[in-house]
Amino acid sequence: MDNLVIFGPPGAGKGTQAGLLAEKYDLLHISTGDLLRQEVKLQTPVGQRAKAIMDRGDLVGDDIVVPLLDRALRTRSTHPDPDSQDDPWDVHRKGKPRRPEGCIIDGFPRTVAQAQTLEFIFGKLQRKIDLVIAIDLPRDELVRRIHERAAISGRSDDTEDIIRHRIELYDLQTQPVLDYYRVSGLLVSIDGSEQIADTNHRICQAIDARIR
Repeated sequence: MDNLVIFGPPGAGKGTQAGLLAEKYDLLHISTGDLLRQEVKLQTPVGQRAKAIMDRGDLVGDDIVVPLLDRALRTRSTHPDPDSQDDPWDVHRKGKPRRPEGCIIDGFPRTVAQAQTLEFIFGKLQRKIDLVIAIDLPRDELVRRIHERAAISGRSDDTEDIIRHRIELYDLQTQPVLDYYRVSGLLVSIDGSEQIADTNHRICQAIDARIR
């Protein structure tokens, strides 16, 4: 089984690429952003706390994100009834008859402490991270793409000020995580400035060369 982590600043298209990779390699796509938005949609206490933070463009704290991620991974690993309606965590199952063994995590970790937490969670599940993919784009292109996304999705966290704040947070807090994975030899950087299909082709080449 393969377990991947995909990185990228806001607007880099990591969610899109994670979905494509999940389909191609039969992986479960676990997006912490989707998990949080599900909580917001359900208006749970966790969702109410998370919404206020997300609307400011800040990172949601470990006390909220880690339990959601841990539950998503554990729920996946237990192979529940695919017809059950009781599992809001597997938002990318798409009616498949079973849950994939491997996974691709999108949106986590965003700090070195979270990277260490993720290793601990995987260790308890007797699993490991096989590859970390980082999608990189010029910052002006990121802002342009997010503006386009906002016009379509109407997301409340896609305003100009929040966009730039989130990119600044990414540079400040997430870049050290990339260095952390670079030292371990797990990191592969991909230019994400081309079309979706071209970027996906490059990522697939990296995956096939490293772990296939």
